[in-house]
Amino acid sequence: MLTCRDLVAQSSGLLDGELGLRQRLSMRAHLAICFRCRRFIRQLRVSQRVIRQLPEAPAAELDDLLRAMTAQRRDNAGTDRQDNH
Repeated sequence: MLTCRDLVAQSSGLLDGELGLRQRLSMRAHLAICFRCRRFIRQLRVSQRVIRQLPEAPAAELDDLLRAMTAQRRDNAGTDRQDNH
């Protein structure tokens, strides 16, 4: 019998349709008797729907943000070193 921990570990495979028949049947049997895991899977499905509705940021915009954050960290690290001397 599948445990709650096993179900959580395989939950993304279930939601993404990546599990084989035996695994799906085992998960469905567990979900039939476990209220907490049914609630967990329901919450994951809601999260997936919300994430899918978020607008995608253009890759260039993300690259610019990453560069700015990296530069800021470098500047902050240099300032910290100067303050210690």
